[in-house]
Amino acid sequence: MATNLRIVEEKTEGVKARTVLWYMTFFGFAINYMLRINASIALVDMIDMSYKKDVNTTTTIIKSECIMDKDILNSSISDANLFEPLETTTKPLSLERRLLDYLGIEYERHGFKWDEHKQSAVLGSFYWLNWATQLPGGILAAKYGTKMVFGLSNYIACVLCFITPIACYIDYRLMVFIRLISGGVAGFAWPAMHHLVGVWIPGNERSRFVTAYLGSSIGVAVCYPIFGFIIKVTSWEWVFHFCFVAGTIWFIFWQYNIYNSPEEHPRIHPSERGYILQVLGSSVIRNETKRVIPWRQILTSRCIWVQTITQVGGIWGLFTLITQSPIYFRLIHGWSIEMTGILSGVPHLMRTLFSLTFSRFGDYLLTHNKMSRSNVRKLATFFHLVLNGFFCFGLAYAGCNIIQAVIFLTISLALHGAVSTGVLASMIDNSPNYSGILMGLSSTVAIVSGFISPIIVGYLTFENQTVEAWQHIFEICALIMISSGLIYMFFNDASLQPWNKPTKDIIENKEMIEIVNNVVEDVNNYQEEKPKVKNSE
Repeated sequence: MATNLRIVEEKTEGVKARTVLWYMTFFGFAINYMLRINASIALVDMIDMSYKKDVNTTTTIIKSECIMDKDILNSSISDANLFEPLETTTKPLSLERRLLDYLGIEYERHGFKWDEHKQSAVLGSFYWLNWATQLPGGILAAKYGTKMVFGLSNYIACVLCFITPIACYIDYRLMVFIRLISGGVAGFAWPAMHHLVGVWIPGNERSRFVTAYLGSSIGVAVCYPIFGFIIKVTSWEWVFHFCFVAGTIWFIFWQYNIYNSPEEHPRIHPSERGYILQVLGSSVIRNETKRVIPWRQILTSRCIWVQTITQVGGIWGLFTLITQSPIYFRLIHGWSIEMTGILSGVPHLMRTLFSLTFSRFGDYLLTHNKMSRSNVRKLATFFHLVLNGFFCFGLAYAGCNIIQAVIFLTISLALHGAVSTGVLASMIDNSPNYSGILMGLSSTVAIVSGFISPIIVGYLTFENQTVEAWQHIFEICALIMISSGLIYMFFNDASLQPWNKPTKDIIENKEMIEIVNNVVEDVNNYQEEKPKVKNSE
């Protein structure tokens, strides 16, 4: 079919709007994951680790055999300071403690006496409603735009962080409730961003752009050490206050810099706008009044359900490792709060670096036609899940060897970075128009593993903080990742689906040509006016 589209050459001045979008997305996901993991490391300091005592001795029951082993790397840590009570430190009182003291309200001064089941409820509650808002996040983004949905999703959850500490002192169930609401609100974010990528980013740039999602790993890598330092010099309450301040700053920049489409952006260079619209062409519906979601085709699509299974494996592995690693290093290997933060954070930095490297490799293979799009996604998933699972097995059998544990955890999480070139990009390949909805649908099912995993951890480690218990946890994690990765490699298809464009010829022949030609005219006018300005100067 002949078209009248004219070629637009992308020549921009200064920073591209897509570059700004990448950075704001990157930091947005850093904020989103900061909200998920803040309780993981705060809990290490919140709990009174010495409240479970053997009635006949002064030995703390919950300590693992690795801490008792004097030959291991951290044998210099004494029982006296390993689980030091809050009251014996010289740290200043938090705002919440000052308020409770002023009001004369009694509270647990030496830390909360929460057993493993209560701790698992605190950690897992973030995901109890997180799954329920995944699909609505994609639908709302398609209707109202990602700017509002993604921005408010992050910021409201940050505001809830501010009141989390006082909730802990009132009743642990109130903290569970706030975490539940925070997780539900934060769940809108991921599918909403997938919709924006489909509207803004050309196909051969998607692997690189989706690496912005790995801001989540940088958020973990940076925040774990920062949170460890905050807890060391102040108190765990300031971890949650830090999240509120950081989220507020990000939200202000997000509101000023981000727009739902290239057409809406008032500061984008005309040639960049024309390039985006031309390359995406009629694969993206620009007229929202004609968008009719093909639910039947989506729900019966094999590739969508294969990607959903893949997401289950990936999220189970990722959430288990990022949520439980601080407690694992603290209770099994006996590391201090600062070292726990560093050891828990470094693997996520490696995850981001691997993602950036592998995404460029993936886009190179696509740009130079070295490999089909489906095979590139399968190769990425081999690294993301299958190979990752084998290193998770290594972590399971590291025992008391802290060096092996750190190495296997680091490599396992680093390999997970290939997800940006694999299943995440594959959803946009299948349907740029409905990618947010596809992400929401798969995450609705996959996020369930985010709260099932802590329940299993709580069951296996209840009064049983041993190497064997954690070995079983990591074995389950590895098996789920490997099996889901193999399913993707055998059955997935990353090609554009026919139901992506229900209004087949209307947009291509009329609206899209008119939009792009108008933009080309703007580019020509801009280039003609620019020399006149220079001459007048």
